[in-house]
Formats: sequence, C-alpha cells, structure tokens
Amino acid sequence: MGKDYYEILGIKKGASEDDIKKAYRKQALRYHPDKNKSPGAEEKFKEVAEAYDVLSDPKKKDVYDRYGEEGLKGGGSAGGGPGSFSYSFQGDPHVIFSEFFGGRNPFEQFFGARNGGMDEDMDTDDPFARFGMGGGGMGGFSRSFSSGMGGMGSHSSVVKKQQDPAVVHDLRVTLEEVLSGCTKKMKISRKRLNPDGRTTRTEDKILEVQIKKGWKEGTKITFPKEGDETPTNIPADVVFVLKDKPHPVFKRDGSDIIYTAKISLRDALCGCTVNAPTLDGRSLPVSTTDIVQPGMKRRISGEGLPYPKRPDRRGDLIVEYEVKFPERLSQSARDTIGQVLPRS
Repeated sequence: MGKDYYEILGIKKGASEDDIKKAYRKQALRYHPDKNKSPGAEEKFKEVAEAYDVLSDPKKKDVYDRYGEEGLKGGGSAGGGPGSFSYSFQGDPHVIFSEFFGGRNPFEQFFGARNGGMDEDMDTDDPFARFGMGGGGMGGFSRSFSSGMGGMGSHSSVVKKQQDPAVVHDLRVTLEEVLSGCTKKMKISRKRLNPDGRTTRTEDKILEVQIKKGWKEGTKITFPKEGDETPTNIPADVVFVLKDKPHPVFKRDGSDIIYTAKISLRDALCGCTVNAPTLDGRSLPVSTTDIVQPGMKRRISGEGLPYPKRPDRRGDLIVEYEVKFPERLSQSARDTIGQVLPRS
C-alpha cells in the first residue's frame, strides 16, 4: 500500500492550499533534525517534504488523488491513460524547508531564542509570524510539472534571493593621512558557500581601501557583495565610513584646519607673534600688533587640507586666539593697570 501523504501531514483529503501549508509548517518543524534527535526523525522530515511537494502542486495532487502513490510513481495519468509520466521525489528537504520561509531559514534563529527547545505540541504558526514568516508561502519557490518520457520528477526551484542589508564599519584616519592620501588594509571575516551549495565556511579577506587626498568625514567606500554568503541570500555590501581621529593640535572644519594659540593677557594687549604649526611639520610665524579681541582669528591661505574635488588646491590654516588670564595680581600691578587702562 502506498504512502498516505495526507496522513503524513496530518490533514484530510480535500484540505485547502492554506491547510496544506500550515500542516507542512507544523510537521516540518516538529521533525526537523536540528530539533528532533529521535531515531527516524530525518526520514520523517524527508517524508513530510515529499508529501508537501506533491500536495502543494495541483497537477501532482490531482494524479495522486486519482491513482495514489503507485499511480503517481508508476505511470498513472491525469487523463486516465497509463504511463504518461512517473514521479520520484528528488528534492532536498532542507532546501524546501528554507525556501518555504521566504528564502531564509528561520529555524535556527527561532529555536536559538528559546535555547533550543520547543514544546512538541506547540502551535508553530504564531511564533513564526513574529519573524514575518507566518503564512508567507513559498517565498518565490516555484515548481514545474513535466509530463512524457522525462518523468514527473523533474522538480525545479527558483528562489528570488534578496540582498542582506549593508554591513557598515567606521574607518578612522588621521588628518595627516587625509592630507597626503593613503591605503588602508582592512581584514574582514565572512561566510562563503562550499562547493556543495549548502554548507558554509568562514574565511578571512583583506580589503584595500584607497583614501584619497582631502576626503571628508562621512565619505563612504563600498565593497559590493563581500558580506556573508548563504544558499538563500545575496551577500551584503561591506561599507567603510571615514571618521576623523581626534588630533592633538588641530581641529577640522571641512577643508580648513584650526589651530588654537594660547597667549597671555599681556600679549593680547600689547601684540605678539605666535609660531603656528602645520600638518606637514613646519612652523609659520603669525604676528599681530592689534589688541586681540575675543573671537579674533587669523587665516593662512593654502595650509589646510586638499579640496576633495580639487586635490591640487588646499583649504586654510585658521589661527584662533585663546587669552590666558593671570590667576592672581599683586596690588602694585593692579594699581598700575588701573591707572593705564580706561574704565570703559
């Protein structure tokens, strides 16, 4: 006596398409070998996949309903004639399971969140809805039915793969590196498919990032499809986002750099010369004979960072003054200042 696919899925003959899907979901989860370690679970998992493969295909289901498993596999036909096709299950139950849930296998994530356990009789419809998987059907999984000498068993699947979201990493650079440009070598670890097309391995790869002169903070460098690869996804792009490292001397303002010169109150009032450093290690004298007012700046043209779109030209070095007031004054100094400085 042939297999009763309806009994395998736990439904009655005449069940609707939705009932078949729900039954497959429940039975496949129950007998998945990652969860069910009992003897025979692997074989039962395969039987459930075969039952779903037949009953979810209208043409195969019609032949099965008319002639049973013997007719389906031994030469029945939807039109009543003998031997117009033959069916044998040649699909991978693990691939069918994965593709059923929208092209991604949620089993590991779901059971991992429950520390690997689930009640044997638990209704599995609602929990998977939390992952956006419930009632999703085959997620782009299609089948073709072929008749004639080729046989009904030519089962083809087309999975509409989606690309994973981009993997973003910060890439910190110094102002000196932005000034001259540089190459950064970044080591990433990602999953790659093995030749069997199902299992994966972890491998390392060195990505060379070319930092061009004058690139601004926030510049993105994208390496297409260098993320994890699985049987059911398009690998994510790996994206590096430029971030400035804090500099001990300068601050950055676009293509300009700012140097804060700390001067005494005496120098602020009487004039002074400060030696302003540059990014390439030189020192430039900056003199003023004026009284240094709050917020006063001096601009030295062409000593900043290269412009990203015109790296042959550079921004400016801006000297900002910070006046250091004395912590204490002698009485004689107070009297002298009081006599010299106007009250308003």
